[in-house]
Amino acid sequence: MIAGMNSDLIVMAIWGVLFAIFVIKLFQSIRLVPTKSAYIVERLGKYHSTLDAGFHALIPFVDKVAYIHDLKEETIDVPPQECFSCDEVNVEVDGVIYISVTDPVKASYGVVDYRYAAIQLAQTTTRSVIGTLDLDRTFEERDVISAKVVEVLDQAGAMWGIRVHRYEIKNITPPETVKNAMEMQVNAEREKRALLAKSEGDKQSKINRSEGVKTETINHSEGEMQRRINEAEGKGEEILTIARATAESIEHMATVIAAPGGKNVVRMQLGAQYLKQLDGLSSSQSKVVLPGNLMDFDHWMNSIGLEEESIKKR
Repeated sequence: MIAGMNSDLIVMAIWGVLFAIFVIKLFQSIRLVPTKSAYIVERLGKYHSTLDAGFHALIPFVDKVAYIHDLKEETIDVPPQECFSCDEVNVEVDGVIYISVTDPVKASYGVVDYRYAAIQLAQTTTRSVIGTLDLDRTFEERDVISAKVVEVLDQAGAMWGIRVHRYEIKNITPPETVKNAMEMQVNAEREKRALLAKSEGDKQSKINRSEGVKTETINHSEGEMQRRINEAEGKGEEILTIARATAESIEHMATVIAAPGGKNVVRMQLGAQYLKQLDGLSSSQSKVVLPGNLMDFDHWMNSIGLEEESIKKR
């Protein structure tokens, strides 16, 4: 009897375990898929369907979720690797890939691990591209390297069910010896630019000074020319004024001479000046050459046409 009871307990325990397993599987068959996620369902080991966001119920013991994919864009670090440039310089390059799953089925069955495959392909493509560039160009052609890696990954991603949005190189690290040489080259270029800038400054300073001297000389010469022009114009005006005054004096004298008794008046004035000039001949320092008839005043007056009217009347 005791053996019968034990066998009943064993049977009940087995049914209890089976019931528990069934309940667990029943709960596991209910799936709530989050937004931007995809579940790959296999039925009896074969691909059956892809579950999108929402509530889904599976058949227990028949269906199972084999793969879960996040459809959001994700970032994958590419570990540092050694690459040789075209001029045989060893550099260390690392980067980062931005990818997203576009076809969950291909991402599940087209490749074992699309993340690892993308990293490996990015590294090999980076090595091949850097191998065609000189060391100096590797720092300048980052966009070219990134574009080439993205192009190759896109071609492979079409079979892997992924899309590579971009690839960015984080660091390109040359050896210490090369880095020191590049720093020395950069310093030399800075010193060269400084010397060129200083020489250009000195050159411009000399040009400015010479231009200033030139302008000063031109201004001085123009001022001197204007001064001489003004002096010449002043002398010309002076000469014209004297000439006009002389002409007016002569006209006035001619009028006086033509008037009655005018010649006698002129004769008296000339006689006074004549006597005044004779007084100056007494100086011992004077040397004068005079005609023999110096004292014949009447003869002098007659020579200029100012003879006495009384004599002419006679």
